Amino acid sequence: MSRSILHTTTKTLLASTLGLGLMLSVQAAQDPNQFVEQIANNTLDAVRKSNAARNGDIAAINKIVDQYLLPSANLEKTTRLATGAPWRQATAEQKRQLVSAFKNTLIRTYSGAFKNVTDSTKITLLPFRGDANANDVVVYSHISGPNGPVAVNYRLEKSGNSWKVYDFNVENIWMIQNYKNQFSAEINKGGIDGLIKSLQK
Repeated sequence: MSRSILHTTTKTLLASTLGLGLMLSVQAAQDPNQFVEQIANNTLDAVRKSNAARNGDIAAINKIVDQYLLPSANLEKTTRLATGAPWRQATAEQKRQLVSAFKNTLIRTYSGAFKNVTDSTKITLLPFRGDANANDVVVYSHISGPNGPVAVNYRLEKSGNSWKVYDFNVENIWMIQNYKNQFSAEINKGGIDGLIKSLQK
């Protein structure tokens, strides 16, 4: 399976990495735009401080992902939505392996973008659209990089007292939908186990 779900330009990879880094939770009382801005800036600061991560060191990248993403990420929901109906037939162990393999695929796919983070990289939030008190919202932003600004949108859900980002859109391409198309093809060929093996490659 191709690991690239978006155009492999520098600016798109950078925006995608930040989108991935925003799959975190924070107090739901916080404004959705403030949530996105806070987590984006924290992620950018962590990358700027890690020369190893910007040089492509997978261990350093994993450390940032583990610290800023996984403790409160809803990666299981992202994986479930990308897998679609076959998720319901998967065993608990298959689901665990699938989430783990998907996480590693995302890291491999976007790790090259870390080297493009500079002191001038920043996120600009656009005016919020919709009801900030809703349980599912979309936040709109532009992320500046060495090749110009990129439009990035984030889909958030309210879970208990937290916001969680479970999908993001770079230049009109939603991550889950892109992977859903790829996942479907792999499942048709080899079932859930085939998809897991493909992701592990």
